[in-house]
Parts: sequence; C-alpha cells; structure tokens
Amino acid sequence: MSRYRVAQVTAPGGRFELAEREVPRPGPGQVRITVEACGICHSDALFVNGGLPGVSFPEVPGHEIAGHLEELGEGVQDRGWQVGDRVAVGWFGGSCGYCRPCREGDFIVCQNLKVPGWAYDGGFGEQVIAPADALARIPDGLSASDAGPMACAGVTTYNGLRRSSARPGDLVAVLGLGGLGHLGVRYAVAMGFETVGIARGAEKADFAKRLGAHHYIDSTSGTPVAEALQSLGGAKAVLATAGSSEAITATVDGLAHRGELVVIGADAAPMAITPAQLLMHARVVRGHPSGTSQDVEDTMAFSALHGIRPMTETVPLDHADEAYQKMLAGQARFRMVLTTG
Repeated sequence: MSRYRVAQVTAPGGRFELAEREVPRPGPGQVRITVEACGICHSDALFVNGGLPGVSFPEVPGHEIAGHLEELGEGVQDRGWQVGDRVAVGWFGGSCGYCRPCREGDFIVCQNLKVPGWAYDGGFGEQVIAPADALARIPDGLSASDAGPMACAGVTTYNGLRRSSARPGDLVAVLGLGGLGHLGVRYAVAMGFETVGIARGAEKADFAKRLGAHHYIDSTSGTPVAEALQSLGGAKAVLATAGSSEAITATVDGLAHRGELVVIGADAAPMAITPAQLLMHARVVRGHPSGTSQDVEDTMAFSALHGIRPMTETVPLDHADEAYQKMLAGQARFRMVLTTG
C-alpha cells in the first residue's frame, strides 16, 4: 500500500510534525486530490487550537487547497470530472444537501458544512479526500500556489463585493490591507468601484495606491474614518476585512444613505453600533461567509481575466510549522502557501 505525508498537530495548540499515512480510496461521490499547494489561513488556528466543536486530533488543517484529481469515486465521472483535472477546494468543502439552507439552494450556510480540516483532513498534506461538490475548476494560467488562496481569501472578498449593493462608479471602501484586504482592493478596482483603502499608518498609502486604490485613509491620522469617508461622499459599501470590531464600528457613520457594511473580518468582541446609526439613513450591516465551489470558480476566472493574484510566500510542506508560526506572528506577506513539490 502506497503512503503519503501530512503535517499534523497531535494536541490542541501543538506544533506541526510530519507523519505518514496509507493512501485512502475515495468513496461514492468523493475524489482523491493530489495536493500541489495549500494556503495557510488565520482561521486554521481555530482547528489547531481545538477551538471549534467536533475538531479531533491528530488534526490536519488546510482549506485553501489546489491540486489535481488523482482518483474518482463512484458516480463522480458522471458529473463531468476526470482524473488529471486541476481543482481547488476552499472553506466550502461540501454540503449535506438536506438541511433547510441546502434545500433552499443556499449551500454556503449549510448547517452541516464540511470545512476541510474540520469535517475531514485538510490540505496540509500530499493527498486529500473531498466530496465532489466541493470542487472548483482551476483556469489555465493560474498556478496552484495562486489558486489555493483564491478558494478562501479570494472568494470571500470577491463574493462579498459582488453581492453587495454597490454598483460600478460607487464609492466602496476596503477596511484592512492584509491577506483579505489586498485582494479586496484589487477586486473593487476591477469591478469599477471608486475604491478607498483604509488601514493604520501613513506609510501604507503607497501600497494602497499600488493595489489600485483611488483614495487612502489612515485610521491613525486623527481624522475619524467616518468623517474621511463622508468627505468623499459617503461609501455605498464598506468591505470590513480587518479582524477588529472597534475598527469596523468606526466605519459605520461613513456609509452613505442605504449604505452597506459587509463584515468578513472575525473578532469575538461585540461591535458598538446603535440602532440610530442605522435607522436614520437606512443603513445595512451583514455578515458574509465565504462562497460555494461555483463562487470559487467564478473568483478564479475573474482573477485570471484581470491579472489579479494573491501576494504569497511558498514554503515546502516540511516547513509547515515554521510557516504557520510566521502567519500567527503577523509576519506573512500576505499568504504563506505550503507546496508539496
């Protein structure tokens, strides 16, 4: 029996170590993917630390997977997939198909969502068994190391913007210029929005402009972020990628009438928003999850068309722990991506 390697943690908060396992066979409706690259997302810490119910150890995280199909389970070929197809799997790692959201066709909020690294071993390894409904086809010209992050960071920002109420020409702000935000700015520009980048520090203005932003707001300048947004006419939408409830809250009064705050940055602290801030101007606040496999496919196609790529640093699987620790320390610029060579 052939074997493959994974990078795993054996206890909550543990360090990554390499281990070998026997190559499994995919069951009906499943595929086996040879992983070529897998991005390291900050959400992986939830699994590594055992912070979600049902996480078991040893734990193999990774939900920004890119590779090719190595083996098909029963019934998968009938869905149009073939061995050798290049595919990505993201936060959406499959749905149950029978809960109410699934029966309504809203698969990304499936009550039994199969997130890689949670429902099954993730992409920190050389092989992955995944449900066929999780697969997104990688377009020509997009490398595996670019496609992996598109399956989570990319689709979350792209989908958050395209499903907002903003239309081409509207003022749209992206809060945070990190792993999510640097892609959010580029997508916003490509979608035809008048784009504002918001971050901490005057030194990030040049970076925002290199990404294509038309305006930059330094949240530490002394001028309130909301006031700066209103001076530009008010934002039709704010895509909040920063994981700070305080920073997110500071943008609310910068929304135009019927403006929309789209929250994708996670923070356990509550947001200090009053009903009056929303009522008088008919503003909307909503959370936005990632996106289905079709949304991932759309994201990659749009990215390939417009030349949008994530900023990544590739690291061999052997150095998974070093790469993960660098991500945790905020030293990644902006996505650490594990490669299997």
